[in-house]
Amino acid sequence: MELVLQPAEAEVLKRVLASYLSDLRMEIASTDKLEWRQALKADEVVLTALIARLTEAGIA
Repeated sequence: MELVLQPAEAEVLKRVLASYLSDLRMEIASTDKLEWRQALKADEVVLTALIARLTEAGIA
């Protein structure tokens, strides 16, 4: 799948992902159930990769 974004859309997406990532890390730290923590950590990996791709594409 290919998603084409305008620069302003990509910037908003990156900011939203970064904000969610921050909240997600706090959730991971406070989660006791191992299975849930592992799922959240998997989400963290995906979000980090998406943010990196947006950064590599020149999104500030």
